[in-house]
Amino acid sequence: MTFAITHTDPGTSARAGLLKTDHGTIESPFFMPVGTAGAVKALHMKELREDVQARIMLSNTYHLFLRPGVDIISAAGGIHQFNGWSKPILTDSGGYQVYSLADIRKFKEDGVVFQSHIDGSSHTFTPESVIDIQRALGADIIMAFDECTPYPCEHDYAAKSMNRTHRWLHRCIHRFEATTCPHGYTQSLFPIVQGSVYKDLRVKSAAFIASCNAEGNAIGGLSVGEPAPVMYEMTEAVTQILPADKPRYLMGVGTPANILESIALGVDMFDCVIPTRNGRNGMLFTRQGIINIKNEKWRDDFSPLDPEGEIFTDQDYSKAFLRHLFIAKEMLAAMIATAHNLGFYMWLMREARSRIINGTFLSWKSEMVNKLVERK
Repeated sequence: MTFAITHTDPGTSARAGLLKTDHGTIESPFFMPVGTAGAVKALHMKELREDVQARIMLSNTYHLFLRPGVDIISAAGGIHQFNGWSKPILTDSGGYQVYSLADIRKFKEDGVVFQSHIDGSSHTFTPESVIDIQRALGADIIMAFDECTPYPCEHDYAAKSMNRTHRWLHRCIHRFEATTCPHGYTQSLFPIVQGSVYKDLRVKSAAFIASCNAEGNAIGGLSVGEPAPVMYEMTEAVTQILPADKPRYLMGVGTPANILESIALGVDMFDCVIPTRNGRNGMLFTRQGIINIKNEKWRDDFSPLDPEGEIFTDQDYSKAFLRHLFIAKEMLAAMIATAHNLGFYMWLMREARSRIINGTFLSWKSEMVNKLVERK
């Protein structure tokens, strides 16, 4: 993997770059649609590739480990061969999913013992096993195993958790360096900064992560309930320390406004379930603000979902028609809304990149953030 910054914004820390992997090049900043089980819910791969114009997707190590199982995916030739997505893929480590199983998991120094949410069976993730699993899955970018702290949590707990994440990182790196991808292409390992909402811990963790000299670095443990200004404060503290010549990945973030503010702080990569999950529930993101398409006010509104600017594939569909599909509980409703929201996110990233390149990102971002949070 290589990463090169081609442009920087004069008014912020935003940057535009090119991230190259064995499965293709991605223009940054970029957003990764979440394909938890190897596919984005309610969206065909062709739509994801051609209509939404995604350049990379994210899949979930925890879920793929449980179903269909690592052996099956590896036997297919890796995740790209298994799901038919020929472009880059990132897999998370499963740390966040294990964290979310609060009542059925137990952290130990060696790793985490947890129960499957599917059948209750017991499993153990260690730094070494998580690397082995992701090697077999075959994603282009794989994540180190970490512990995600809840919000709120005490400083002492956050410090202990962070230190354990750092110890686990050493083991992840050792295992990564001792193994290769069984499918014949290059993989890159990203460590993860932790430290909850405590600036001293975030600074310490970022310095430690930077010292590991990985090909890219991630910021985890945010967007878990803390106020947005706190998230931005922690992100800024970290991006000032992480190497400027390596991609920076803010995990699990977020809304369009969150993303634009974080790009301004120097973040390059994002993922979140918001555009797909909210889309399936009738929430649409547009240039004019947020629409709840199920509301009565759209019953006889025959205008396009987002009439301004660049045309999306959903422009043949009106607000009235999509509302009708949701009210009638038609499957097509979720499909159209998902494609629309992801299409909007991809447009947002392309436009942000264009604005960085031509030096107008700051003024455009300030105007857009105010529009994007409005409820229509």
